[in-house]
Amino acid sequence: MKIKAIETFILSDKLQNSFFFSQWVYDERKICVVKITTDTGLTGWGEGYGPAEVIKAGIKMLKPLLIGKDPVSQETLWFEMYRKTLDFARRGILTAAISAIDVALWDIKGKAMNLPVSVLMGGQHRKRVMPYATGLYFSESANLSEKLALEAQEYVAQGFKAIKMKVGFTIKEDVKFVKAVRVAIGDDVQLMVDANHAYSLREATELCKLLEPYNIGWFEEPISPEFYNQYCELRSKSSIPIAGGECEYLRYGFHHLLKNNCVDILQVDICGAGGLTEAKRIAGLASTFGIEIIPHVWGTGIAFHAALHFIANLEPIPGRLFPPDFFIEYDRTENGIRESLTCPAIKMKNGFIDIPQLPGLGIEINEEALYRYSEKVLT
Repeated sequence: MKIKAIETFILSDKLQNSFFFSQWVYDERKICVVKITTDTGLTGWGEGYGPAEVIKAGIKMLKPLLIGKDPVSQETLWFEMYRKTLDFARRGILTAAISAIDVALWDIKGKAMNLPVSVLMGGQHRKRVMPYATGLYFSESANLSEKLALEAQEYVAQGFKAIKMKVGFTIKEDVKFVKAVRVAIGDDVQLMVDANHAYSLREATELCKLLEPYNIGWFEEPISPEFYNQYCELRSKSSIPIAGGECEYLRYGFHHLLKNNCVDILQVDICGAGGLTEAKRIAGLASTFGIEIIPHVWGTGIAFHAALHFIANLEPIPGRLFPPDFFIEYDRTENGIRESLTCPAIKMKNGFIDIPQLPGLGIEINEEALYRYSEKVLT
């Protein structure tokens, strides 16, 4: 079996209601997905995390390395792509391009061997994971506290047992919003906060202290991902667990986070940090430091299912008779592409999502949706 064709699609969807967080406004979803076809007719799908047009260019650059190669030798192909880009892409978009290709190769390998990706990765430690709802972004509202509280209550009514909300507005407003959400959802629902690296060390330390009464599960990206020593210092001062890593790349970047004692929780993005091949290496590295992993997930059902398989394969550290539930991020903001591109639909039952048991990633692509959202880019 050989790789016959590699196609990229930039999918775009204008949002009906824009929203914002600490860094910029979202008014459009734009995602690059890749389709790899073999000479036997098998296909695999992947996606990259980051600016879609640039990821597409990266995949185009890597394409000549892959045509005619054996798709099930994904580690060998990963190294060839890594070596080709090492001089100028140890972080960033070309790593996301490698990630997209790598996920698609795992999808093909699973289909070729008639096994789920998580089984190919070494087996499933669990058959279900607990999704947490990512939402509660900022928006124009006369009473944003009330709006956020109502949104949080909707997630609880849908069956979510955990929710993540945005902070990074101002410290005073953040505390007001968190208090409103905590009151709205009660004490039994886990609540996490994400600043998207909005704050200085001094500000983040202050906010941690102010949020301690609200039983926060973790504080995500409190400060810039470049400041490893500051992460370590903040972690030593805060009773709230510190999470980060969605802006980190490859096992070498994550080694910086680990050796500097930066985080309690690593948030590797499979579609950005190097694909499933590299994510598994990062998981092994994290296990030597005793640090748990909860992946960052943002995009389509392709990324979500890649994360499901990755989480299924994660070793529980430490092991025990009744291990804790493992989280997966489930973005609930407006995203027509996510809702229609892949099938079967993502289903939550009793607060959990089952690990796919079908071959590969366990999904099919809705070609009508694929071309409908691709056409929006062309017009």
